[in-house]
Amino acid sequence: MYVPAHFELSSTQAMHGLIAENPFGTIFTHGRSGLDANHIPFELDADHGTCGRLRAHVARANPLWQDVANGDEVLVVFRVGDAYISPNWYPSKHEAHKQVPTWNYQVVHAHGRITIHDDERYVRGVVARLTRAHEASQPRPWKMSDAPADFTDTLLKAIVGLEIEITRLQGKSKLGQHKDARDIRGPGEALMAQGKTVIGQAMLDSAAQKEGLLER
Repeated sequence: MYVPAHFELSSTQAMHGLIAENPFGTIFTHGRSGLDANHIPFELDADHGTCGRLRAHVARANPLWQDVANGDEVLVVFRVGDAYISPNWYPSKHEAHKQVPTWNYQVVHAHGRITIHDDERYVRGVVARLTRAHEASQPRPWKMSDAPADFTDTLLKAIVGLEIEITRLQGKSKLGQHKDARDIRGPGEALMAQGKTVIGQAMLDSAAQKEGLLER
């Protein structure tokens, strides 16, 4: 991924935070059948090793788990958000008319090596942890024991576990950081007014940071 220095996310902690907040990723593999992409939710274990690890599961009918070998390199992309930016939103455009359209976004790439776990105990743990994490905000969180044991056991036999040892993290936060603070804030406010709060708020935070640095 091309990442200009002013758009680079260098903090592992910050990239882990974005993954945890946006766990639905796209895993790219290059196995026996060639290039493939699958879209699945991941569990992040941030404390494992240097860069952390990811856990997930796929349907047994999905060829992914048989198409790759343990240790193969894979890439998981976590898309945080994106938004079109109109030149009209830059205050400076109305003075010098030297702005053009662009697209702002935040994304994290997790490079790693995959291990397949065709193991009911492993997938039970993955499903239980994913369920706890994503049911936590519900008024009455659903848990695996709410379903009949034989029903759950049958479903668990129909999935296969994935584990990805992250070897490298690369993050990009393209929010117009190379522009003046007012030309970051203007689009940020326009996006917020449209309800596009992910990139809108990120741009407002970036503008506030730049304004704070200028005041020092």
